Amino acid sequence: MSFLDQIFARLEASADQALLTELHDSGTIAFTGSDLLAKISQARAFLAARGLNKGDRVALLAANGVHWIVMDLAIIAEGLVVVPLYSRQAPSELVTMMKDGSPALICCGDAALRDSILQVWSQAPAQALFDEIFANESTTAAEAPAPYQHADSDLVAIIYTSGTSGEAKGAMINAGNVGHILQCTSERLDLLMNRRPGQDRVYQWAPLNFAAAWITTLTGLLRGSTTFMNTDLNRLAREIREVQPDYFVNVPALLERVRRAVDEQIWKTGGIVSTIYTKAKAAYMRKHEGKASAVGSVWLAMANNLVFPTIRKKMIGGNIKALICGSAPLNLETQLYFMMLGIPVLQVYGLTETTAICTMDDPRSFEPGRVGSAVPGVEMKLGENDEILVHGPNVFPGYWNRPEETAKVLRDGWFHTGDQGEVSAAGNWKISGRIKNLIILNSGHNIAPEPIEDELLNLLPTAQHVVLVGNGRSYLSAMVTGSVNAEQVQAGIDAVNPSLPHYKQIRAFRITDEAFTPENGLLTANGKLKRDAIALRFKQDIEEMYAVKKAV
Repeated sequence: MSFLDQIFARLEASADQALLTELHDSGTIAFTGSDLLAKISQARAFLAARGLNKGDRVALLAANGVHWIVMDLAIIAEGLVVVPLYSRQAPSELVTMMKDGSPALICCGDAALRDSILQVWSQAPAQALFDEIFANESTTAAEAPAPYQHADSDLVAIIYTSGTSGEAKGAMINAGNVGHILQCTSERLDLLMNRRPGQDRVYQWAPLNFAAAWITTLTGLLRGSTTFMNTDLNRLAREIREVQPDYFVNVPALLERVRRAVDEQIWKTGGIVSTIYTKAKAAYMRKHEGKASAVGSVWLAMANNLVFPTIRKKMIGGNIKALICGSAPLNLETQLYFMMLGIPVLQVYGLTETTAICTMDDPRSFEPGRVGSAVPGVEMKLGENDEILVHGPNVFPGYWNRPEETAKVLRDGWFHTGDQGEVSAAGNWKISGRIKNLIILNSGHNIAPEPIEDELLNLLPTAQHVVLVGNGRSYLSAMVTGSVNAEQVQAGIDAVNPSLPHYKQIRAFRITDEAFTPENGLLTANGKLKRDAIALRFKQDIEEMYAVKKAV
């Protein structure tokens, strides 16, 4: 039975159960399994009437919502290939992707999105708005034919990568890729939930065009979970408390912001609460380093009784089993911080090209600072320069219309991830950084910037980003953004440098007022640094940093 057949069977079995709930300022809108099947039937009837051929691409451009999920499933059920796009991305970038993918139809969430595309691409293919797709309420689930029966090799999606150093590429994902990963994620969630599928309360906020969010949502439907969908990122904190989920997927940047917000709030509160909190944090970190003390145990006991429960309740509610974190390496101190509060953080590692997942932490036993072991059926090993190589049914067949790019990353049956890593004796992996991000000094030293950037950023609570530069130079320098001053940055550097070898020490820095955002082209759509763009934008600042040092 294909993954699509399994999801449809779950929808039928959960005809009266609310599976997806949209969260709005005005209230909630719940959709049962029966509701979803009816909506999917409507969408399939609309698509069938357009005369599309099997394998045609259909672009899906819309904000998060139940209709996004419905369209995704309907497109695949008709034997078409979904091309999910980020609704907040620049229209020019979206048009570039669509011209590459050559969709036969563009399905837009609203007229504003459609019009933004037409302003850039007047010769765009046919478009359809959700309002017209779902205008006819007479279609019933019983009228829908069986979904298209996919072979494992049949394409179901083309997902464009974030493009940190150039034009995004369309990763082709087939039915076998999705089916295998959904089985793996569901089995791992069985462990977290003590084998209680159908009872999960899940909060979904990440854009659904990203592979991880897509897989998470499909897993929820496969399991019959109750999924609550955010439709406005400004309401995240409030909705998490109201929903009280068992788990939800996060990115490191969000957890970092939460941790810093709590620190700031406790500092403002002051008094005995601040004292207990500060002492307990220090004691927990010493305990993790194997330096526990009797005095530290007392502070931790006081915090566990008087402070931490209140923080947990205000932050996340009382049902949380774990926070699941992926998309980028998570700072070890941040993971330990949430563990200190009694909130496990389980890490996942993967790329779009591996159908979002290669490894997952086992909730029964995991190593902080690592991203878990390879999921069943997936092999991982280290190649040249400690590059992580992956082989298995999760690995994509290649990039759309890019045979040369495909040949670069798929060699001898192994996918070359471009990530540097290491693996522990227990089989748990750690991600060191991206090989293409390596800074090569004129001394020949190769430096992965991410661990140093994370360490310095951790010491600068009000900074937004730290970016190391120094390719071809004699030493490292840093670009820093956020509400920080020179004294604070220098203090952070002075704290980081002593633990590093001389060639990894930061010798200069520059603070910039310009934020790094997707809108100004310095971050990808999912928040990753576009290092080449940053180096180009701040070329003069970088040159000045090195010129000042030379003059001295």
